[in-house]
Amino acid sequence: MVAGGLRVLFCGINPGLLTAASGFHFARPGNRFWPVLHLSGFTPRLLQPSEQRELLSYGLGITNVVARATARADELTPEEYVEGGRILEAKVERLAPQWLAVVGVTAYRAAFGERTAKIGPQDRTIGGSRVWVLPNPSGLNAHWTAQTMAEEYARLREAAS
Repeated sequence: MVAGGLRVLFCGINPGLLTAASGFHFARPGNRFWPVLHLSGFTPRLLQPSEQRELLSYGLGITNVVARATARADELTPEEYVEGGRILEAKVERLAPQWLAVVGVTAYRAAFGERTAKIGPQDRTIGGSRVWVLPNPSGLNAHWTAQTMAEEYARLREAAS
């Protein structure tokens, strides 16, 4: 779900099995992406995964680093991340969003070889697009609460205004 000229192109790691079956990004009920997107002010109301197309009206889109669906991201190989990073870079150069927001620091590090990357804005640019790494909203990421994630997502929203 992408288009040219977006304010923010969110990039998940890869589709989970429910996402692959439904065709809707971040479809697993325990995933906090949609609530965090709303709490951070990116959307005026809580969207359901089935309403993902509405994001385009807010200048937002969603893609993934790796296209292959898995039950868990740790099933992906290092080579898949690197190849996914190459494909993502070409997509970002073509679509030219203001910001690429990679959802998950581990995925960002693996895809772009940035071993010391931290959450937040990155020095890297892709074409004219800036890069921001956000916390992974998976329910497995216990280091971040929905509220602390929303605060980080809001920092990006403010930068993209």
